[in-house]
Amino acid sequence: MITASTAVRITPSAAVDPADWRQLWRDAVTDTGELLAQLGLQHLVGRLPPADAGFALRVPRGFVARMRHGDARDPLLLQVLPQLAELEHVPGFVTDAVGDMAARAAHGVLHKYHGRALLIASGSCAINCRYCFRRHFPYGEEIAAAGQWRQALEHLQQDASISELILSGGDPLALVTAKLEELSRGLAELPHVTRLRIHTRLPVVLPERIDASLLAWFDALPLQKVLVLHANHANEIDAGVDAACRRLRDAGVTLLNQSVLLRGINDDADTLAGLSERLFAAGVLPYYLHQLDRVQGTAHFEVDDAHALALIEALRQRLPGYLVPKLVREVGGEAAKRPL
Repeated sequence: MITASTAVRITPSAAVDPADWRQLWRDAVTDTGELLAQLGLQHLVGRLPPADAGFALRVPRGFVARMRHGDARDPLLLQVLPQLAELEHVPGFVTDAVGDMAARAAHGVLHKYHGRALLIASGSCAINCRYCFRRHFPYGEEIAAAGQWRQALEHLQQDASISELILSGGDPLALVTAKLEELSRGLAELPHVTRLRIHTRLPVVLPERIDASLLAWFDALPLQKVLVLHANHANEIDAGVDAACRRLRDAGVTLLNQSVLLRGINDDADTLAGLSERLFAAGVLPYYLHQLDRVQGTAHFEVDDAHALALIEALRQRLPGYLVPKLVREVGGEAAKRPL
């Protein structure tokens, strides 16, 4: 008998090579009806937006396989399923909640904080999270990887105070490894850049991306390497994610995780404690727990500050300090993340 706790058995399309991350990327579920049918939740179709609420559905089949069959409140499903609430215009929720556009320093470069510059490396993601703080970002105009990274590298060259380069997006690991190698050749001319930080969801949602060529690139990088994963719930982490994290650590990469506090998904102490424990078992250190960026279409995910602070206090009482993430909010124009 299938129960709500039974995981979905999803297999790639017949033509897909399960070892080729690019094919698995292309084979993602992009139709709401198909997603709900895979989960035995066809009856929910009429309760969802008639289209995609202005933000396309995309979820890798391997991630769907970690969802619970028949459970409309599955915490992984709720992160990707379009909702009618996204169509509501709520005061205070805007298209650029963290001041990205005001921080533009060059084509595809955001410079918000001292000593660090962020490159919008790609506009693509393997998974479209409904709470995404850049769901309205003009990626077509702001990709640093265009033109062999030329404008981004020029900006970095002109500012010797920048010691850490952050790759974000979209997902920077959406780029083929040859494109990342192109960047690292340019960075070789910038001795003041000593650390590379990559923010990515791919090792969690599509662990096949951590392939031999990417690992060889990491291993050869002369910089300190930090990779910040993004997992919000322990159920996102399976044996494939464990293996990807192990391979990254073997290539000399420091692994951290940042989460977003999401109503109905991870806004209770048991869930957050379980996430921290599961991350550490995979060799990943909890780093940030973000209060929701107030982006248009995401208000239904918001958790109030009082509850967020109570959750952090509960974690402090039951976990060692190194497993308690920092509760923060990003505020446009401020010199750092704001601790709460």
